[in-house]
Amino acid sequence: MRTGLIGVKVGNSSFYSEDGVVTPITLVKVEECIVSAIKTKDKDGYFAVQLASIDKASKDRRINKAQKKLFSKINIAPKKVVKEFRVIEDNLLELGSSIKADHFEKNQKIDVTSISIGKGFAGVMKRHNFGGLRASHGVSVSHRAHGSTGQNQDPGKVFKGKKMAGHMGDKSRSMQNLEIVKTDLDNELIYLKGSIPGSKNTQVLLKKAVKNI
Repeated sequence: MRTGLIGVKVGNSSFYSEDGVVTPITLVKVEECIVSAIKTKDKDGYFAVQLASIDKASKDRRINKAQKKLFSKINIAPKKVVKEFRVIEDNLLELGSSIKADHFEKNQKIDVTSISIGKGFAGVMKRHNFGGLRASHGVSVSHRAHGSTGQNQDPGKVFKGKKMAGHMGDKSRSMQNLEIVKTDLDNELIYLKGSIPGSKNTQVLLKKAVKNI
C-alpha cells in the first residue's frame, strides 16, 4: 500500500503501438505532487501521506490560516488540491519531497477517481433508463413520466431511495484496474487505457489498484 498521485484529465486520444494496434486512451497530466504532511500511527492513529498539488491562481486569496501554516511549513506556494493516501509504514515519504509521473510504470493497473460530468436535472428515462409510459392508447402528456411511486394506505408513503427524476452526474466516481499504456516523463503524462469520468481539466486521483486483477 503506497501513495497515489494527483493529476488533471487532458482528454481522450488514440495510441498506436509498434505493431499497428490502436488503443483508445485517456491522457492524464500529473502535476508536481509535494508531500505536505505525514500521518503516523503514534500521533494520528494511522499511516498516511498527504499530497498537495496544482497551484492556486495568483488572484485567489481564499487561503485560511491552517493552509497558510501548512504551506509555509514546507516553503511552497499555496496549492489548490490537498489529498491523503493511506500507506504502510515502510512507504512513508519525507516531508517536502516531490512525486512525478514516474511513480507509476507501464502496464501497471491503477484505480482512478474523479468527478463525473454534471447533467443537471434529468428525468427518469435519462437518469435511470426507464421505459416510460405507452406512446398512445390513453396516455397524454405523460409519455416520459415514471408512473406510480408508492403503495396503498399501508404503508402509505414513498420509500427512501426510490428512483425518480433529479440531479444527474457531478458525483465522485471510481474506475478500477485501468491499465497504463505509456508514461511520458518529458511531458508528465500518463496514458490510461479506456475512458475515465469527468470532462477536460477535471481533477483526478490515481492510486494502485486494490483488486489488481
